[in-house]
Amino acid sequence: MAQDNILLTKSLYFAARIVKLHKYLTKEKHESVISKQLLRSGTSIGANANEAIYGISKADFVSKLHISLKETAETEYWLRLLVLSEYLSETEGGSLIDDCLELKRILISSLNTAKQKNLQ
Repeated sequence: MAQDNILLTKSLYFAARIVKLHKYLTKEKHESVISKQLLRSGTSIGANANEAIYGISKADFVSKLHISLKETAETEYWLRLLVLSEYLSETEGGSLIDDCLELKRILISSLNTAKQKNLQ
């Protein structure tokens, strides 16, 4: 793992939290539909960020980061739905939403930097 890449590190730890949440939701709450969607989108953030690192071009790099950004939006949606439907408490959901929003900010910053470098 690239220790100096905050996006890769944070997205990996976020994905691990999502996996644990999926286990909890399916075993304890007997919820499988939303949790499966959350598992896919929440783990896809880091997977696409990792793919971006090995992009074959700047455009490929930016494209993969855009996919990661879209996945954060979807993940945020599922987390908010789990809170509103009372599968998660405000506290439990809030912590995950905060982490998701932090990843979103990092991705937006990375995309802006990559786009500016393309203009130079």
